[in-house]
Amino acid sequence: MVRFVFSVEDLARTRFAISPLWELERSLVALRDPSHAALHLPWLRSLSGRLDGLALERAAALTVPRGFNPDFVTPPPAGPLGSIDEDLAALRATPIAQIRADMELFGSQHPRSTALVATWLAHPRREVRRLADVLEAYWARAVEPVWPRIRAFLDADIAHRARRLAAGGPAALFADLCDGVSWEQPHLDVAVPVHDATIELGGRGLLLMPSAFSAIRPFVIDREPWQPTLVYPARGIATLWEDAAPAPGGLARLLGATRATILADLSAPRSTTELAQRLSLSPAGASHHLTALRDAGLLSAHREGRAVLYVRTTLGDALLTPLDRAP
Repeated sequence: MVRFVFSVEDLARTRFAISPLWELERSLVALRDPSHAALHLPWLRSLSGRLDGLALERAAALTVPRGFNPDFVTPPPAGPLGSIDEDLAALRATPIAQIRADMELFGSQHPRSTALVATWLAHPRREVRRLADVLEAYWARAVEPVWPRIRAFLDADIAHRARRLAAGGPAALFADLCDGVSWEQPHLDVAVPVHDATIELGGRGLLLMPSAFSAIRPFVIDREPWQPTLVYPARGIATLWEDAAPAPGGLARLLGATRATILADLSAPRSTTELAQRLSLSPAGASHHLTALRDAGLLSAHREGRAVLYVRTTLGDALLTPLDRAP
């Protein structure tokens, strides 16, 4: 078990982030581990023939379901939403001393990796360059095509957690974060295998990272250069690959079928382009309906880079709540 000990300052500095490279790295587990693959079958089926010629074995060998994984493979995100280009640049620039320290620890926990570890210790700069190159190619073929969906899914989790934190403080935030995580002020306990530690956050705060591909248990990162980090399965992982949910019939009669379907689909933030693709609408038509729903107070909109993302408001959520569950 790992225990994070909080001060008031740590609570104020606790933040969320999304790491594209973490999702990429953990997706390699889903490729070969049946216990993870079951949650991502639609994605796995979509990969048929697209990974031919990619030498993923050595990259996958650094990603194990249990025990220590080399931290340098997933550099800490620089901000709330990292980019894969930034992540891969940070990976390529990893100091040799960190590579060797991580690989020595990896080798001590995974004795069957002796030959792999020896190669990394002898040629760290060459091996990290090769690793980054194959991960970049794998991202383009396997993850980038579905990244807008994954990102929207993770954004929705963060929005939910942020609302809970604002409404009820850390007790509400951590109450349903995931199995194996429990809060009793001033500490957070995380059940992780083969690792016991008590970590005084000391004003650094805790980085919380929802994950789509770390869908079974939480992970803890407590070694430099990472900020102390808890990676947890994002809520509703079983819905990640589902198509848009149908709108209730009564709501369709009230708003019209198209607007009701749009409202039902915006539990996660989506851009006009993404929504149009998901619902087979023209971008102009999707924009017209989104504007009407936003003006009615059923959606909120915020700009992120070049895109405007729309998501349901509390009022929009209420319209989709069945009468027998309404407060």
